[in-house]
Amino acid sequence: MSEESAKTEVVKDEARRRYAILVDGKAAGAADFVVRGDTVELPHTYVDPARRGQGLAGILIRHALDDIIASGRKVVPTCPYVRAWLDSHPDYADCVAD
Repeated sequence: MSEESAKTEVVKDEARRRYAILVDGKAAGAADFVVRGDTVELPHTYVDPARRGQGLAGILIRHALDDIIASGRKVVPTCPYVRAWLDSHPDYADCVAD
């Protein structure tokens, strides 16, 4: 199966406090989150080494940020990848906590 036909899905796992990215139903990575009142910290992002370079981390973080924004909260980007992603996507600057 080619990468173009792979089905990618992001799910929020409240019990494990993370967003998981699945490729064809199999875990490919995750972004941990910690809710603190009106903010959500994103301290760690991980993508399976075999799946790196496919844009999955970006898909994962965009989904997580969209979900955080929809909840009315702001993000605290302590993960270096999330900080770098936000730096390259200024349209998401308003979602960062002061």
